[in-house]
Amino acid sequence: MSLLDLVKTARKSVAVTGLTILVAGMVAGCQVRPLYGPTAGSAALGNSSVQAELAAIEVEPISDSVQGRELLNELIFKFERGTTSPEKRYSLKVLMDTNTTSVGVVQLSDVPSAYSLTMNATFVLTDLNTEKTVTTGRSFATASYNHSVQRFSNLRASREAGERVARAVAEDIHVRLAGFFASHN
Repeated sequence: MSLLDLVKTARKSVAVTGLTILVAGMVAGCQVRPLYGPTAGSAALGNSSVQAELAAIEVEPISDSVQGRELLNELIFKFERGTTSPEKRYSLKVLMDTNTTSVGVVQLSDVPSAYSLTMNATFVLTDLNTEKTVTTGRSFATASYNHSVQRFSNLRASREAGERVARAVAEDIHVRLAGFFASHN
């Protein structure tokens, strides 16, 4: 083996070693962790600080509509996860409205064949101790349903579309607040 070959081999090993150290340094700085996983500051492995913060949210009544009650129930269940509720530290106020529009029209009769139900929600999370706004956001969801000649079928389809949009908006609010608490712990 000549001196030139030894130099080439040494350069390759130095380059590979340097690249390995660089990649290891980049991976060591990675902050990927499960959203609901335990953090270093959580007391027990089964209870993360994000879950505890979400369970401490009191959801104010939203509206008397079916969609408002569905949204309220979904939010409470998602935050407390069916367990006993701890002392509340936050208040969540949700303002929501729904809008139904006809999407398709049957030719020659001008009767809608499908509808689209849209729910818009604005939420404000407030700290109960300081009365200061912690975070705000907006969420929306849309669900469509078909219109038939049967009255009960139309009522049921409309109600199920309302339940679908309420679940989608509740999931979006839940994920946004979980992300907020995960990034601010």
